[in-house]
Amino acid sequence: MFVSEKEIEIRYAETDQMGVVYHANYLVWMEIGRTTLIEDLGYTYAGLESEGYLSPVTDLTIQYKASMKYGQKATVRTWVESHGKLRTTYGYEILHADGTVAATAKSEHVLVKKETFRPVSLKKVNAEWDATYAEIAKVKS
Repeated sequence: MFVSEKEIEIRYAETDQMGVVYHANYLVWMEIGRTTLIEDLGYTYAGLESEGYLSPVTDLTIQYKASMKYGQKATVRTWVESHGKLRTTYGYEILHADGTVAATAKSEHVLVKKETFRPVSLKKVNAEWDATYAEIAKVKS
């Protein structure tokens, strides 16, 4: 299983009145992790968009385990949980510097044509990328 890692410095603006990272910022970090994974594999999401495709989130689950605070560094670990004909599910762990799990999550995405929002198979858009996802997916279809 291929796992990408990205370190995030927690900024003051990402915290709430209690000094704890506001929950929605974990979703931003997941997007950073997903983009990093794609780039680590040699592809770009921006490239997909320029070709007229989008990959909207169709489902998301997150479990918060241990809060993070300003001044700490978070590591976002991202992998392809599963990859099918139309759906790709990414898995995430967000870790404290000492390895303590701050959050775990999964996000499900569908590739669509930008103009129509009609689903399209990644295999038809980029067969190499599709094969890479199928190869590295944690759960095989």
